[in-house]
Amino acid sequence: MIDIGIIGLGNVWEGPYRTELAPLIRDGAVRVVAVCDTDADKRAFALEQYPGAAEFADAEAVIAHPDVEIVLILTAMPAHGPLAEAALLAGKHVLVEKPMATDLETAARLVDLAATAPGHLVPAPHVILSPTFRAIHADLRADRIGRPTLARARYGWAGPDWGQWFYRSGGGSLFDLGVYNVVSLCALLGSAKRVTGMVGTAIPERMVEGEAMRVEADDNAHVLIDFGDAAYAVVTTGFTIQKYHSPAIELYGTHGTIQLKGDDWAPDGYEVWENAAGAWTVHPESNPSWRWTAGLAHLVEAIETGREPLIRPEHGYHALEIMLAAQEAGRTGMAQDIHSAFPPVTYAGWDAIAPDRRARHDPRS
Repeated sequence: MIDIGIIGLGNVWEGPYRTELAPLIRDGAVRVVAVCDTDADKRAFALEQYPGAAEFADAEAVIAHPDVEIVLILTAMPAHGPLAEAALLAGKHVLVEKPMATDLETAARLVDLAATAPGHLVPAPHVILSPTFRAIHADLRADRIGRPTLARARYGWAGPDWGQWFYRSGGGSLFDLGVYNVVSLCALLGSAKRVTGMVGTAIPERMVEGEAMRVEADDNAHVLIDFGDAAYAVVTTGFTIQKYHSPAIELYGTHGTIQLKGDDWAPDGYEVWENAAGAWTVHPESNPSWRWTAGLAHLVEAIETGREPLIRPEHGYHALEIMLAAQEAGRTGMAQDIHSAFPPVTYAGWDAIAPDRRARHDPRS
């Protein structure tokens, strides 16, 4: 049994990760031994879910807790990097919500630490774990649509009316939303070479937590990514999108097209056009219960089996560099070179993944 400490008990824990933890706890794979939040009411609610866990208002106390093996970081974005760094230095495994840091210097230290620390670092998002994403990845590698030349990814909504930090410096729609698309596109097309884009604040004042506030972070973006060899992709994202009815990801190749339906963090199957067939092939969603919090079960399984997680810190660093470069391009109007790269996504060694624990439990229970 693996002991977990949770830092941050807001909406991200209360709904998605609490649901993700439930079958892991029921199966005896993990137990929550420490919870942390500055809000005493949130700590009290968490203790109702995890009787016997220690409660703290100080994140460092969770990291220092001798029984904690995995530190689950679900705080506001600016705290992600420093907390992940402290947890790795303490010898813990770490799952940190996206982005893993908000500046490249901290992210670089995390990558270096992860290479030598005893614990794994798994940065969200976890899109590459979904069966639909894996199937698309395999189709691309099998040359089903030829060489990809253009791609488009999209994710957005009207924006949260809670958590002012979403709109403060260190927050924004790229870090919160666009990161999914950037991670997905890079996993499919490889490391980016250059970025340009239009990134700005379209709604300068919002009502959040019942009060008006000035928006400091980006809430609207088109990001153009150059993957080299005249292969280009665009990410459309923002807290400015009311509704949409279009594929989350479109991949245009020399012999066909792949379209991921739903969102890349909540896939609903995919479709493939092949010139040779002259028709669309529909692939229905193979696992409707898959959730974007699946990285936690993946980390647990990696620890249990001694395997390296599929989600790499270098991938998270590369995505962060792209987003920061897009913001700089939005400010200056100048394209930005990308200097980092990450190992290609490969599912070798993870072909026989254990059955999803949630398939044996009603997630509503």
